[in-house]
Amino acid sequence: MTLTPTAVMRALEPVYGRPRPTPSHDPLAELILTVLSQNTADTNSGRAFVQLMRRYPSWNAIAAAPTEELVSTIQSGGLAQQKAPRIQAILRAVAERSPDWDLSFLEDMPLEEARSWLRSLPGVGPKTAACVLLFSLGRPALPVDTHVERVSKRLGLIPPKATAEQAHDLLEALVDPADYYPFHMLLIKHGRRICAARKPDCGRCPILACPSRLSGL
Repeated sequence: MTLTPTAVMRALEPVYGRPRPTPSHDPLAELILTVLSQNTADTNSGRAFVQLMRRYPSWNAIAAAPTEELVSTIQSGGLAQQKAPRIQAILRAVAERSPDWDLSFLEDMPLEEARSWLRSLPGVGPKTAACVLLFSLGRPALPVDTHVERVSKRLGLIPPKATAEQAHDLLEALVDPADYYPFHMLLIKHGRRICAARKPDCGRCPILACPSRLSGL
């Protein structure tokens, strides 16, 4: 039996509930928060973002701050030595293209143009661009983080050797755009709570037709 995204969500929703999107409509804040969230827990990245907003009065002030000062400010988010210069490079690139720091035009831009615009910023890959489009603007883009990629491969939704970039394209083609948000959120929850990277708790998994579970992997 080949699983479908609909079947996967149908199995997971009784456990985790049906996630409902609430777009923030602040694309730049979402972009910086997504950079801070890379390779760290949400609580840590959220704390780092709050500290960032408290210390600096504007995006321009963050872009112009001494890099080591910025590193110290966002230390709680992890990998601050890498994230601080990345954030400043992004903000400087945004300032050149949108001096008022307003990225709301992405809401009306054709989807692929908006995605390309975001991905042209320094260090912005497919997941970060999709996060901004989906979580900030409610646009049909599917972020594929490590949990979504891992669980999708275990479920046989995408090939096991697909790259992270290929995973975005494959899953966006496979999942109904109306389901991008719940699919993303449900697979993240499942990846964190049951389908862990090292020791998946298959005995608690509600997806009985999971090929990895059935094969004993």
